[in-house]
Amino acid sequence: MRAVIQKVKEANVSIDDKQYSKIGRGLLILLGIEEGDNFGDIEWLSKKIARLRVFDDAEGIMNLSIQDIHGEALVISQFTLHAKVKKGNRPSYIKAARPEIAINLYKQFISNLENYLNTKVKTGEFGAYMQVSLLNDGPVTIFIDTKNKE
Repeated sequence: MRAVIQKVKEANVSIDDKQYSKIGRGLLILLGIEEGDNFGDIEWLSKKIARLRVFDDAEGIMNLSIQDIHGEALVISQFTLHAKVKKGNRPSYIKAARPEIAINLYKQFISNLENYLNTKVKTGEFGAYMQVSLLNDGPVTIFIDTKNKE
């Protein structure tokens, strides 16, 4: 499971030119699910994101989590995070989980994150063609792969 986490002042997702979800200060999470991902990946990643200290404290040091600031979260499914470009110029998505598997893991991840944050998490629509807008704060962008926990 891979995630690109962006600290934002605001973010929104539109589908068919209509706003679907919107958040204020918080985290935009682009989530890619891979064949073989399981509940252990969901548990580790949702806990890590909920506790990730990327928001400034009173001294201007990134020392606060999304929980600490009572921020919002927006999760967008993005299978392209598993693109392979080793051969040629057209990305291969062979490692991305098939939709019938990925959608359940996506929903479980959202539920887990909501439990850790003790608040509703906003989402896009799984499998939809979406437009995502954000105002990155910092900028702060972090990449996490549950198979390579760095």
